[in-house]
Amino acid sequence: MQIHTIDEIGDVRGKYILLRDDFNVQIVDGKITDAFRIEQSMPTIRRLVAAGARIAICAHLGRPDGKIDPNYSLKPIAEYMKIPLIPDCLDKSFLPGMKDGEIVLLENVRFHAGEEEDNPEFAAKLAAGFDIFINDAFAVSHRAHASVVGITKILPSYAGELLASEIEHLSRVMGNPNRPLLGLVSSAKIKSKIGVIKAFGKLCDKIICAGGIGTSIRIAMGMTNIVMDEGNLEKSWDDAAVKEQILEIMRDYGDKIILPLEKGVGPAWEKDVPRVDKMMGDIRPNDVIMDEGPASIIEYERAIANAKTIVWNGTVGMAEWQPTWSIGTFALARYIANRTKAGELESIVGGGDTVAALEATGTKDDMTYVSTGGGAFLEFIEGRKLPGIVALEKA
Repeated sequence: MQIHTIDEIGDVRGKYILLRDDFNVQIVDGKITDAFRIEQSMPTIRRLVAAGARIAICAHLGRPDGKIDPNYSLKPIAEYMKIPLIPDCLDKSFLPGMKDGEIVLLENVRFHAGEEEDNPEFAAKLAAGFDIFINDAFAVSHRAHASVVGITKILPSYAGELLASEIEHLSRVMGNPNRPLLGLVSSAKIKSKIGVIKAFGKLCDKIICAGGIGTSIRIAMGMTNIVMDEGNLEKSWDDAAVKEQILEIMRDYGDKIILPLEKGVGPAWEKDVPRVDKMMGDIRPNDVIMDEGPASIIEYERAIANAKTIVWNGTVGMAEWQPTWSIGTFALARYIANRTKAGELESIVGGGDTVAALEATGTKDDMTYVSTGGGAFLEFIEGRKLPGIVALEKA
């Protein structure tokens, strides 16, 4: 895959650049609690500032549904970055007053319905006044939105350092990984991960299907003692079409797939309830599953010990409910980090909840590569064409 990158631009001094970043970060009480995506975007920003470009960052936060909603304002991000916030992403009045090396942040682009509609008129208004467009937002490059795709039809467009780095790392893992290659995929909802499991089946030597995914497979394979109807655990395994896909996966890749043996359960879907670890055959219908148990983690660690590369997406339990229900995820994060630090494993990690677990355990910097993408990370691994990347491909 050959794309146009920032290295091709040349002299940008005095040029007006519209930079698409992904600043869809967690904000609590007006304060940013996880600045990972912002910090990962900084190399491109610093490069453009040093080169004397005049930069307006375009970004989104949450899903305001095309309407102005103060709850989704980028004001906390502007304050964190110590740069001015332009109240409307279509406002151009600030452009004439900009100086070389200056940077501003445009208000949430999703305050306009035309963004998610990829409306050509909206894209044209957004592009007006700018000389160059740079996409550095891998995490939204699977979206055919105006600020990701539509604008590339109007302005000379390039990938920033972060986007190019994501493509490089993930393409290498998919194309020429150090083997054995292990995929670790976990989620409450198997329906959304069917494509990923199939892609891992073709790509990986072994696959760990953990969390709700692993439980769903166990149920579809005939385990009748477990009921999944609490919290965000969906019963998609009970859908005939999904069940058939699960059975197809097990027929095609069952010899590669490692499933959970033990779960951490509680009496209710609540953070502070007492935990009991039970082998899966001993779980009762009124038990609520919220984590992997020790036997599962030992089984997963055996697989990791035999791998040279791991691609990991998804916490294996309610890792945000610390300390009771984060035990499984945190144990895996530390084990993967230790093997990576020892030079025994290459670790590629993606997904917001998974990255948050790395932050909580202090292991993020120990991983080989941590992607900023969630949905984009998974779709790239599946081998799908991401619209934002396709738009930057060389002819």
